[in-house]
This record gives sequence, C-alpha cells and structure tokens, in this order.
Amino acid sequence: MIEPQEVKDNPEGFRWIGEEVTEMLDYQPGRFFRRQIIRRKFVRRDQPELAPIIAPLPESLQQRCLAAPGLLAQVIISKYCDHLPLYRQEQIYWDRYQVWLPRQSLARWVQLASEWLKPIYRQIKEQMMRGPYIQVDETPIKYLDPGNGKTGQGYLWVAHRPDDDVLFEWHTTREAKCLDQLIPIGFSGTVQCDGYSAYGRFAKCRASVSRPVLLAGCWAHTRRGFHEALDHAPKEAGWILCQIGHLYDIERNLRRQRAGCALRDAYRASQSRLICARIQRVLQRWYLTRRFLPKSTMGKALSYALAQWDSLEVYLKEPGIEIDTNLVENAIRPTALGKKNWLFFGDADAGERSAIIYSIIGSCRRHGVEPYSYLHDVLTRLPSMTNRQIKDIVPKAWAAARSNPAFRAA
Repeated sequence: MIEPQEVKDNPEGFRWIGEEVTEMLDYQPGRFFRRQIIRRKFVRRDQPELAPIIAPLPESLQQRCLAAPGLLAQVIISKYCDHLPLYRQEQIYWDRYQVWLPRQSLARWVQLASEWLKPIYRQIKEQMMRGPYIQVDETPIKYLDPGNGKTGQGYLWVAHRPDDDVLFEWHTTREAKCLDQLIPIGFSGTVQCDGYSAYGRFAKCRASVSRPVLLAGCWAHTRRGFHEALDHAPKEAGWILCQIGHLYDIERNLRRQRAGCALRDAYRASQSRLICARIQRVLQRWYLTRRFLPKSTMGKALSYALAQWDSLEVYLKEPGIEIDTNLVENAIRPTALGKKNWLFFGDADAGERSAIIYSIIGSCRRHGVEPYSYLHDVLTRLPSMTNRQIKDIVPKAWAAARSNPAFRAA
C-alpha cells in the first residue's frame, strides 16, 4: 500500500476517493518443515505400578521413516516428471535449503513408495486388459548390470488405450515372451502395434492356446518409411505421402466432430477404403515390376507396407480403433526425456519400480489429474486402506470422485 508523500504529511487535508491496483505474479520457493506427532503418556493414579499407556502411532508407510508423504511425492515428481536424477535433487536440497538428504536415502524412499503403489498399478493393468483394444509399443533403456561393470539393454513395454490409462512394464529383453506377461491370457481383442516381428509371433502363439488376438497396423510407421525415401524417389514417395495425408485428413475431421463409432465407420467405408485400395494397387504394381531395388530406402518402405497391409486395413473394419499408435508413443515421451538426464536405471529392479511410477503418473495425466496432489493423497491414505478399496483410488476413479459436486461441496 503506497500513499503519496503529500497525504502522509497532511492526512487531514485529503479525502480518499478511490485507488489504482497493480498486480504482479511472484514466486516463493518451496520449504521443508518438520511434522511432530506428540503422544502423551499416562499412568493410572490408583495403580501406578502398571505400565504407562500411550496412543498408538497413526498408520504410516514405514515406521520411523523420516520422509512424510508430501516429501515422498516431491521426490517422485522431481525424478519422473521433472527428470531430475536423485544426485541432482541431493545437491538442490542442500544448496538451497541446507537439508542433507543423501541420494541413497532418496533411492530407498522411491523404492518404498513404489512398493505401496504396486496394488494401484495392478488394478490399472487389470482394468485395462478387460477392454477389447490396446495399443502397445516398447522403448529401450539401459540399466546397470552388476558384476559386468557395464550397462545392459532393457525395455519398457507400454500399453495404452485411448482416453484411458497408461501401463508400463519392465523387461530386460525384447522377446515375444514379454508380451505374454504384459497381455494376460484372457485378453481377447485388438492389439495395435508396429511391424516388429515379436508381435506376429505373439499373435500366432496366442491363437493356438487361447483366444485369438487381432493385430492392427500403424499408418504412422508406414508413412515414416516413405518420408525417408523422399530423396531417393521424390515423385513416387511424394505421391504415397499425399495419399496417406488424405487418410489423416479424414481422421482429423472425425476428431473435430467428436464422431462416434457409427460415424467413423461410415466415413472410413465411403472414403478411406477407396484411398487404401488405390495405394495398394500402386504398391503392388511397383513391387511386381521391381521398380525399386529391395535394399533401397524406397524398396524397404514398399516391402514394409505390403508386408503389413492386412493389419493396416484393420482400422477400416474396426471403427473403435485409431489409424496409428501415436498416442502410445506420446505416452513414452517422458521416459525419453528422462533418460537423457539420468542415462540408465541403477539396476534391473529399478526398472520395475520406474515402470510402476511411470504408469501411475502417465495415467494421472490422461485423466487430467495433477500428479503431486494425487501421490500426496494416496500415499497418505494407503496405509489404512484394504485391498478392496484400491479400485477407488486409481487415477480414473480419483479424478471422478473429485469432479463429483458432493465432494467439492464437502
């Protein structure tokens, strides 16, 4: 509040008639504080020889753990959302706040939180695999291989359903058997993926032992090959890219209209199917006439598209699925940003812990939930909850509960 100097010198000589308000956006850094739980001891007046009585400690993630849920949530968000390695967090906490938190302690806290979050992770997976459609992809991440003095190559396998949760699962290989663990034996529906051969082996094996799985292709991966071939065959590759662009124009129009399955089926049957047939005829003619060398960029793009053609046309028959797997690749993006900073997982077990946390944070983002608020709340509530209550605190249910007018009123 700033007063003119003339008013300060002679306040009786002026009458206040209004004010000018100027607003500025400021920032105050976070702070550490200690929470104290005080439990008073009592002894009976009439029986002082009996042992004192004291109230039990409230349920917590771990007895005598220094970190409260708010601090645990901050460490997790800093590592998995802001991509700050634990050693940099250690430096920040000491340099800015003079609070010494060794990275070993931070790592133990992350492990503690992931163990408590595992039931939520399992519930997310169970709910996702009940549906008839998922998108799957994988991304390589290095991890320390004890005893060898070097890093090994592991993979985060990612499952996603549009407008729903994200699920990460850690494996040290890229073999088809990883898909058997990711996708339960009872799943029946469509799996949308790229052209990696493990998916084909998985579908063939699953068809012989349980319910069949339909593989849907990704037009974005197909388009990528022709885009790389532009320098080699600008005219032919440009024509294919133009036709694929028409397919994407139709999909963009459907998204703008927020089209349901019936409208998507009608548009794809009347417009997209004709474009696909035109692309297929041209590709087959080029292949039969051997217009391009098999090992050229255009030849590789051509072979990939024809090998994947049956799966690329699945989206024309299944209006509930997408034209590509871009959504699941977007879900992978935070891990790509993270590994540029922390480079590799500390060991193979750290991969599993990271998969749990990435799944929960990714699902929070999909449902419009602020990850810190969610983690702070569930890490506070989990110690006193039963297994039957876990379904009520998965990100989707948590977001729905807070959008309820009764909750806001409370």
